[in-house]
Amino acid sequence: MNKTFDRYASVAMFIVGAAFVMESRNISTSAYGSNVGPNIFPLGLGIILLLLSARLFYETFRYPDKANKKEGLDYKRFFIILGAAVAYALLLEPIGYVITTFAFLALSFQVMERGGWWKTLVISGAFSIGVYYLFVEVLQGSLPGLPVWFR
Repeated sequence: MNKTFDRYASVAMFIVGAAFVMESRNISTSAYGSNVGPNIFPLGLGIILLLLSARLFYETFRYPDKANKKEGLDYKRFFIILGAAVAYALLLEPIGYVITTFAFLALSFQVMERGGWWKTLVISGAFSIGVYYLFVEVLQGSLPGLPVWFR
């Protein structure tokens, strides 16, 4: 926790969130074969980013004075999660949303905090299945399903 970095990062993320919200309004509101338009996801992400960056900016005023000390950067964790994100993007179509998201979340949770495998597996599974069900069944959108060899 670096107070100065967090303040600048929160302002930068607030600007990015505002850009997401403004530009998502230029995307069409409906898509062929789906009741959910392509503008919903970037609009939602922009709003979430706006709220989280405002919260981070507010929290920087509550940091204790000793929180401004220098901390070392953890390159190993960063590159593991970056590699997992690249693999997620490459494997999303061939393997499907549920399996790929589950594997990405499980790996990321374990990289951030080792141990607690049951908690990791339950949260990763519930999130990937829950979001898939919500988006595909309730909102009638489309996401890559399970691969042919898995059905």
